[in-house]
Amino acid sequence: MVNIPRLVIAAANSSAGKTTIATGLMAALRAAGVEVAGFKVGPDFIDPGYHGLATGRPGRNLDPVLTSEELVPRLFVHGALTPRPAEIALVEGVMGLFDGQLGRDGFGSTAHVAKLLGAPVLLVVDAAGSSRTAAAAALGLGAFDPELRVGGVILNRVGSTRHADELRAVFAEAGWPVLGAVPRSASISAPSRHLGLVPAAERDESAATIAALAAHIAAHVELDAVLALASSAPDLAVEPWRPTEVVSPVSGRPRIAVLAGRAFTFRYPETTELLTAAGCEVVEVDPLSDTRLPELVAGLYIGGGFPEVHAVELSRNAALRAAIADAVVAGLPTVAECAGQLYLAEQLDGHPMVAALPATARMTPRLTLGYRDAVAPADTLLARANERVVGHEFHRTQTAPAGADTAAWSWADRREGFSLDPSGSGRPSLHASYLHLHWAGHPGLAQRFAETASRFAATVVRPAAPADAAGRSNGDTRIDGIDLQHHGDHDLAPGLIDLAVNVMLPGPPEWLAEVLAGSMTGLGSYPDAAEARAAIAAAHGVPPEMVLPTAGGAEGFALIARTLTAARPLVVHPQFTEPEAALRAAGHAVQRWLLPLQPSTPPLADLPTWADAVFVGNPTNPTGWLHARADLLAAGAGRLLVVDEAFMDATDEAESLISPEMPGLLVLRSLSKTWGLAGLRVGYVVGDPALIARLEQAQPAWPISAPAAAAIVATSTDAARAEASARYAELATHRDHLVAGLTAAGFPTLTSQAPFVLIDTAACGPDSVRPALARAGFAVRRGESFPGLGPTWIRVKVPAPDVADALVSALASLSRG
Repeated sequence: MVNIPRLVIAAANSSAGKTTIATGLMAALRAAGVEVAGFKVGPDFIDPGYHGLATGRPGRNLDPVLTSEELVPRLFVHGALTPRPAEIALVEGVMGLFDGQLGRDGFGSTAHVAKLLGAPVLLVVDAAGSSRTAAAAALGLGAFDPELRVGGVILNRVGSTRHADELRAVFAEAGWPVLGAVPRSASISAPSRHLGLVPAAERDESAATIAALAAHIAAHVELDAVLALASSAPDLAVEPWRPTEVVSPVSGRPRIAVLAGRAFTFRYPETTELLTAAGCEVVEVDPLSDTRLPELVAGLYIGGGFPEVHAVELSRNAALRAAIADAVVAGLPTVAECAGQLYLAEQLDGHPMVAALPATARMTPRLTLGYRDAVAPADTLLARANERVVGHEFHRTQTAPAGADTAAWSWADRREGFSLDPSGSGRPSLHASYLHLHWAGHPGLAQRFAETASRFAATVVRPAAPADAAGRSNGDTRIDGIDLQHHGDHDLAPGLIDLAVNVMLPGPPEWLAEVLAGSMTGLGSYPDAAEARAAIAAAHGVPPEMVLPTAGGAEGFALIARTLTAARPLVVHPQFTEPEAALRAAGHAVQRWLLPLQPSTPPLADLPTWADAVFVGNPTNPTGWLHARADLLAAGAGRLLVVDEAFMDATDEAESLISPEMPGLLVLRSLSKTWGLAGLRVGYVVGDPALIARLEQAQPAWPISAPAAAAIVATSTDAARAEASARYAELATHRDHLVAGLTAAGFPTLTSQAPFVLIDTAACGPDSVRPALARAGFAVRRGESFPGLGPTWIRVKVPAPDVADALVSALASLSRG
């Protein structure tokens, strides 16, 4: 027999204030010197986090659906006695008092758990917007099930003393004690997001909120009456659940890394207790700050949480992502539930993740929620073929593909998750699924995982490589493996044919050189960009206040980054790294969206709605894709859209976004490519006049030189624009010649509308052909210097036909040799 004072805190419906009252009572009692244990009915992970903060001990779940009716009281006693005996246990209910699993007569409901525990119910009555009606509804709950004992009520969100007195009178007449009347208070609420409350571990102010809540509850609730009601619960004739009784120790004390911290807060305490009981050493790793796995790690467990909220920080930690990817490929036993599966995918909302799974994941508006009776379709890391479990799904993301041929689980007509053998050992070592499992209900899962980790620990030792918190090592300045400061001129060397730099001419044509020389006579005066500004405006048919001349596109991006007020800027890749580099240098948390590599221009319709600023190239460097104007406008609707049109003059100007009306739009142009002016740095921004004015305020005085201003004026004439068009018409012919030669030689390309072509050289092997081409006399831009591209890709400037033929011949030789 066990004597544990206990209460179940329930309500008529969700959002009545159960979490506020339950957490506040826990914190207030603890502040009064009482040892409190907190529990939550159902599979919820978030509320127990607040319970744990309020009580100073793990918050736990009581769910007969995920475990069993027999286990619920045993798990309750275990939690009430661990890590030390509690003087009172408070159990927060779920939904309405009698709401349980559909079709099972309230199985798993708050009332069901209260009866399993023999615990009195303390009913939270939401008084907001009503008085006697709220009391009537509460009294109806008390009469619904005669076996359930409602021992008192707490009035929540009362508007005044008079309001509370009205309710007290009704309950007094019915013989129900009112243990407190809690007025509304904005200072004690926790913020919500797409899956409920923001977890306590993610809020720096959570401790202060709990303290304020404790004081608020203590001032308005009779704590002695709460203790007395809890003490009226009868003794429990059950033995506590003991993890050592349901698993057996394995050899070697394998070290299990468990991802934790703000991004991964969803984990039942019994999970790690079972692993410890099975002889494992559990070590927590925070993927937002730790850059390596523990030494001699033999297993990895990644539970649930909100990686979509922390995608930028998770993606930035390239060192840990690489370490996990290498470990998984080496056969490290790895279990991932829900958020863990997202983290192991190739991308999450376009951000690079671990890439241990052949899948990508994205946020969606649709909520997937419910219990699942699942079966293992084959032997997996966690279960044997045909073994059955009950789990729970709770997410708003979608993973594509949803499951592999070797799925983790199946239910109804669905195969879900991944059971993979990355190392080729003949046994699955990677188990990922959306399904949350309470291992106390299925301890064999913990046993099987521990045994596999034990075998792994006995055969593999993998020291971790040092790296700093930003994911950089040995002085490397890359972000996610990409050197954002790498440009085509870095691939040049003396004596090489330059196919790496996208500048069409080695210098300005003779007539333009004369204009530049003439501008030198005025260098004794500070330059005036007014004429240049007017010339750009006239050429594009826009008013001058929509134009800002800049020292090339680099200054344009830097000005935008320095003045950007958006909180979630997104850069569409593969694309030139200059905008991302400028955003990061200005301190922005840049997020990437990787478009799929395909011959035709991929759509922009799926860009995430959470991005409040989008940066995209058109035509895109290095792919040469030309996005339709209508698609760009649709993708940018309701947020800032920044388009790099550095190569637009080489293609169809009809797709340009420059027009007399450009709300929320900024377009960047450059004269370097067309007119051989890279050394002069000449460009401009066209767009929303309010945004242009903000950029101008941030721009240093005299930003462009007199020669640059003269170049703008000279190249804006109809004659100059006609000359450029003729040059690009010839370039299109040369591009077709190059692509035809590459295709005939077996080298795929993407359909380009730009002065360059992106080439897949996989036929030459898995490594970059750039060094070999350099030995053959060609300088090309390496593909891996762009996000989303691997080393087999190269970007080449479209050359004259004779040079194109020589390049194709060199590539063909490499593929044969």
